[in-house]
Amino acid sequence: MAKISSKFVCQECGTVSPQWLGKCPGCGKFGTLVEETDAPEEVVGSIAVPTSKPTALKDIENVKYARISTGIKELDTVLGGGVVPYSIVLIGGDPGIGKSTILTQVSGEIAKTQRVLYVSAEESLSHVKLRCERLSITAENLMVLNECRLEHIEKVAEDYDFIVIDSIQAIYLSSLSGSAGSVGQVKECASRLMRLAKSKHKTVFVIGHVTKDGGLAGPKVLEHIVDTVLYFEGEPQDSLKLLRAVKNRFGSAQEVGVFEMTDVGIKEVSDFSGVFMSENRGAQAGSVVTQSVSGNRVVPVEVQSLISKTVFGMPRRMPIGVDYNRMVLILAVLERRAYLPFFNQDVYVNAMGGIKLTEPSSDLAVCLSLASAVKNTPIEKTTTAFGEVGLTGEVRAVSFAEKRVQNAIKLGFKKVIIPKRNYENVKKYADKITIVPVSFVSQAIKEGLPNATNE
Repeated sequence: MAKISSKFVCQECGTVSPQWLGKCPGCGKFGTLVEETDAPEEVVGSIAVPTSKPTALKDIENVKYARISTGIKELDTVLGGGVVPYSIVLIGGDPGIGKSTILTQVSGEIAKTQRVLYVSAEESLSHVKLRCERLSITAENLMVLNECRLEHIEKVAEDYDFIVIDSIQAIYLSSLSGSAGSVGQVKECASRLMRLAKSKHKTVFVIGHVTKDGGLAGPKVLEHIVDTVLYFEGEPQDSLKLLRAVKNRFGSAQEVGVFEMTDVGIKEVSDFSGVFMSENRGAQAGSVVTQSVSGNRVVPVEVQSLISKTVFGMPRRMPIGVDYNRMVLILAVLERRAYLPFFNQDVYVNAMGGIKLTEPSSDLAVCLSLASAVKNTPIEKTTTAFGEVGLTGEVRAVSFAEKRVQNAIKLGFKKVIIPKRNYENVKKYADKITIVPVSFVSQAIKEGLPNATNE
């Protein structure tokens, strides 16, 4: 009889240990190692003959899949134009942020043309019906199943085209040891769902919980198994939510969708001008708008800065939506190359609307915002800027400059400050907007703050 062995697996990072430890050697957290039993391996007498053979690239048939619309344009944009058939999509987010709500809306829309199975492993059937009534969903092809065992779910799912699993941490395989949500269960359940999608030609949506650190609960391999990973972000008290794609095998992984939580469900927000920009910008010092590229579109984002004289020995640096190390680098450049004093000032920088500015093209806007705050001189509300800033104070060229300028013209901006090396590509728009090419940060500050004093 084969011997049954056990191992201890960290529920946070997936590190495997042969014995129990109070502290995980992988992530350093305490009390996260849980014992799991390995199933005995079957003795195989002979090597099985492979059922598949290599195929030459030229002999592979081109198959074009028509994407399926979810009925929500913002969600289709984040997915790259709609749901790719026979794919598996994972949506994660904090509790109560709207994961189940948006997938219920999607299920109701797709059920108009396809057979949809909504598997609720956490809620009863009556609770799902109450949500459907609130969302005014009455599709006849939408079937709801209250089940936690994946073996049963796989059998029922054979008759449906579109499957929603709510959630991956609540289902389990009876053949595996460990409770639902453990590392082994989540990993194997995700693998089985992936094989179900690919081999049985099913489109699968999976809801995943997140840890207190904001990452998807379970092993990191969970994100590698699925085709697309989406994150819902936003504060619980704020009605606006951001849906961000962090992995997408069929489209851009930089797309961001904006949604608003209402009493009748989640509604898309297609006009960003009122989301990431304030109405009274330009009235006070420290604010400027940059044109940030997110996936295939340009999003205008207002950068705000506040300068306050420190009362402690060490001044504070507190950015929101801007990388901390990037902000510290920009402050050093402004002090050394533009001679602006920040050594005795507390600095606060904020990207409006909760969006995160990760691309270097926002550097120039952060510089102008900080310069405006320290000089206490407002920047005109019709001025926008983009460009990467180097340690020598130079303003470097960025990608998609033409698209950024086009978006600025569309939103009614009158002046755009850009890197000089991008001017050749956008000078054809000079009759529609004032284009100011700059080579150094000091030049950009003079152009953005022409009325500022040198104090």
